[in-house]
Amino acid sequence: MGTSAYILMSQKKYSPERLLADSIISTFHADVMMNFHNSKNFGNNGQLLSTTLNINDKMVRENNYSFIFYVDSTDNPNLNFYYNEDVGLDSKNKLYQVGCIEDVYGVEELVFRFIYEYLNLNPDDYFWVADYDWVYSWEDMQKLKSQPYDPDWCYKNPKLIF
Repeated sequence: MGTSAYILMSQKKYSPERLLADSIISTFHADVMMNFHNSKNFGNNGQLLSTTLNINDKMVRENNYSFIFYVDSTDNPNLNFYYNEDVGLDSKNKLYQVGCIEDVYGVEELVFRFIYEYLNLNPDDYFWVADYDWVYSWEDMQKLKSQPYDPDWCYKNPKLIF
């Protein structure tokens, strides 16, 4: 399995329906495709954990750029984000890690386009690539967008880039 990434958002703000709606709007503005089959994932005790979307480049037949995006249920026991201080955020923030991108490797530009538009809609949220000690804010994404595209953007600490 590759490197996963998440959207981090306030626990008070989170609803799966809003994440789904904002994902649709973000794909529209990023000029990419989204396939939603309402395929649901359930836990061992039968509770809904998530549903999945496929986000694809419009040229997916030619370049195979695609990633799986999980819209998490509020019943998912893995929503809580415990690493605020590790990634430079205030420890008082009560965040959920939602909207899992299963693997960013090889689709970094597609992820960039989608996350840029998502954070444009939700500037108080963050984007976190698992196992890295930083997050990307809306301001970070704006700065990255103003520079020539770097295919390794999501593996670099935004505080050290600028």
